[in-house]
Amino acid sequence: MKRLIVYKSIHHGNTKKLASTLAKALDADLLSTREATPKIIGRYNLIGFGSGIYFGKHHQRILDLAADLPKVNGKKAFIFSTSGIARIPIIHNFNKELKTKLLDKGYKVVGELSCRGFDTYGPLKFIGGIKKGRPNEEDLEEAKKFAQELLK
Repeated sequence: MKRLIVYKSIHHGNTKKLASTLAKALDADLLSTREATPKIIGRYNLIGFGSGIYFGKHHQRILDLAADLPKVNGKKAFIFSTSGIARIPIIHNFNKELKTKLLDKGYKVVGELSCRGFDTYGPLKFIGGIKKGRPNEEDLEEAKKFAQELLK
């Protein structure tokens, strides 16, 4: 099974750190959204899509990439993200838009992972940010466990 991780990471490298951990644990190729194209993505059987969370959703580039994908029939995908605030499914459904786009394209979403990340966006920079040092080793260990579950 060919595996791929596609990510967008901007501010502090939080998502790149998480994506790299997932790629290593899954023995997957790793591409940023600058490198990934729908044609390249089509060559893989399991694809992880992730970015930081901006105003309650994934980065627009990862959403646009998902929208540009051709229709498939049950190809496996998973979603991951980093955010300064905790994802509380009842309140914060960070994955909703990306998940909807993938499901509409015929992907089977087999897992979702949300991880805390250092955040200095907007007014947070005036207080030195939140969740400094995240994702940490414990977070990355959870990501490895998540990846192992995907392989089962």
